[in-house]
Amino acid sequence: MTNQDLIDALRAADAVQFGEFELSHGGTSEYYVDKYLFETDPDCLELVAEAFADRVSADDKLGGVALGGVPLAAATSVAAGVPYVIARKQRKEYGTGNLIEGRLEDGEEVVIVEDIVTTGTSVVEAVEALRDAGATVERALVVVDREEGGRENIEDAGVEMEALVTASELLADRD
Repeated sequence: MTNQDLIDALRAADAVQFGEFELSHGGTSEYYVDKYLFETDPDCLELVAEAFADRVSADDKLGGVALGGVPLAAATSVAAGVPYVIARKQRKEYGTGNLIEGRLEDGEEVVIVEDIVTTGTSVVEAVEALRDAGATVERALVVVDREEGGRENIEDAGVEMEALVTASELLADRD
């Protein structure tokens, strides 16, 4: 898969939208990448899962950041044949009360998977939760880096981030 293949698939799924949008961190943007449109499109999901699977080893475990990273982790888990865990944004108040869902052994290498990075806050919080649970987290794979400081924040947490597509690439030929 090339970057252009993924860009074409994101556009075909109508996941790249233009207008005025409020982002989760409170800022605004003239474009929006709708993760729900690309994560529920089987062609996009398959491309992302295959690209992520090419970047993990058989010894890795995936960590899906709730909510958007979960379908990516599940699809990549199947494509790569590796297990995954889910990092919740907050501890659930019923049942087991877990912050991390799934099997996680002390010292396991976990590669975070996430949909879109803007400030990187969700990834950093997931990294902290996973590390607190005993995991080793040194890498994050993301679909789109909006190039708004998220990479730097994630790297400040000691995690190398690799994006399949950057905002510059995604918006390069916008009319």
